[in-house]
Amino acid sequence: MTRRATGTFTTVFDPLPIDDDAIGRMRVDKTIEGDLTGTGRAEMLSVGTPIDGSAGYVAIDRITGTLHGRSGSFVLQHYGLMDRGAGTLIVQVVPDSGTDELTGLVGTFQIDNSSEEHRYIFDYDLKVH
Repeated sequence: MTRRATGTFTTVFDPLPIDDDAIGRMRVDKTIEGDLTGTGRAEMLSVGTPIDGSAGYVAIDRITGTLHGRSGSFVLQHYGLMDRGAGTLIVQVVPDSGTDELTGLVGTFQIDNSSEEHRYIFDYDLKVH
């Protein structure tokens, strides 16, 4: 049975060294509130293009906290593209990355940053193996 968690999060971006001027590398720290409470730490690679509105990013994001009363950690994989302003963003739980009470976690994490407040909708399930 799929469950839904919603809430907000804040981010802090810190540039990291990289030896390629065309690629950006960042550490991203998150504070998450709502049905999922906790923290996240990600490493992100991004690239822009000479065309306004075209870019891409990937990230691996380790989340530690409590999801609807269950404690543990899990990893999200981000894949984002902007094609002349038209965006695609896929953020999914890495299979078998859940720990403790979040073992077996699967799901999709939607991010809405259309306002100043970042919001999430996390549709998930806990699979028993």
